Amino acid sequence: MVQASSTMLALGTEAPEFSLPEPATGQTRSLCEFFESRALLVMVLSNHCPFVKHIADELADFAREFQKKGVAIVAINGNDVASYPADSPAKMAEEVSARGYVFPYLFDESQEVVKAYRAACTPDFFLFDENRRLVYRGQFDASRPSLSTPVTGEDLRTACDAVLARKQPTEDQAPSLGCNIKWKPGNAPRYFG
Repeated sequence: MVQASSTMLALGTEAPEFSLPEPATGQTRSLCEFFESRALLVMVLSNHCPFVKHIADELADFAREFQKKGVAIVAINGNDVASYPADSPAKMAEEVSARGYVFPYLFDESQEVVKAYRAACTPDFFLFDENRRLVYRGQFDASRPSLSTPVTGEDLRTACDAVLARKQPTEDQAPSLGCNIKWKPGNAPRYFG
């Protein structure tokens, strides 16, 4: 496991487009489906990453709570499944069922969408307001697999509550920390370093 931090995409960035398959349903899901919501949370996840596993149960609870409040939530897996078969579409469908995820979990085989979001790690979180402008990018909370800090989702909860109240989240945002994106050979983006 190689640890990485969010690249901290610039606040105000417009949500990059996507149209990706959802392995659990066989449907293709697109950004335009989420335009009616008061906020949009795009998460970059993977099945095998210890950082994602660490927060997965609380993340499932968080999603159920905030979808009811008006936040559209979608997750994307962009890992190279040839090298990491635990992240394959079939395994993603199993993960949705096992975790009780209520959000679409999409597969970005080309890795172009995760590049467009400048994702660097799993998990990586991008919260957009009702105008689809980025208002939060950073950590779920300060917990880590190696720490005894409880998993609460505090940072992301606070940001979502602000957006739902039509307020700007604080710009003092801590980057997410997790496993690096597993890029296909020769496909790693230039935004690192």
